[in-house]
Amino acid sequence: MDSSRSAQRAVTQFLLAEGEQASQIYRRMKEEYGDQCLARCTICRWCQRYEAGRVNIKDSPRPGQAHVVINSATISAVDELIRQNHRITTLEIAVELSISKGIVHHTIHEKLGYGKVCAQWVPKHLSENQKTARWELDPSATQEFLH
Repeated sequence: MDSSRSAQRAVTQFLLAEGEQASQIYRRMKEEYGDQCLARCTICRWCQRYEAGRVNIKDSPRPGQAHVVINSATISAVDELIRQNHRITTLEIAVELSISKGIVHHTIHEKLGYGKVCAQWVPKHLSENQKTARWELDPSATQEFLH
């Protein structure tokens, strides 16, 4: 028998509709579900809700911070903002995209692999091609690197 919470709520709703009292419902469900049975106070609370007119057996949505999954659209949007302005801050990105600073931070450091150098976002590890291209653009950097 299905011992899920929603199944037990449905049984509670059915037995209450047949005229059973909350304590009797608990006893019958305890016999049937054993250790998987909802607590007595939970069954009583659901009985009160059904008597007050509730018909849904599912939990109502709870207030609080919404769960946000970092997806490819978020990653590409953060990357695009960084490419447009290397001096952009995590707070500015968070405000622009309406996401938390923590998600921005995780995306920048873990997903994109950027680090902040001299107040600019740059890749943490440059490939050999990127290093060569950088030296070709700024010959003084090559001399500084060698010294």
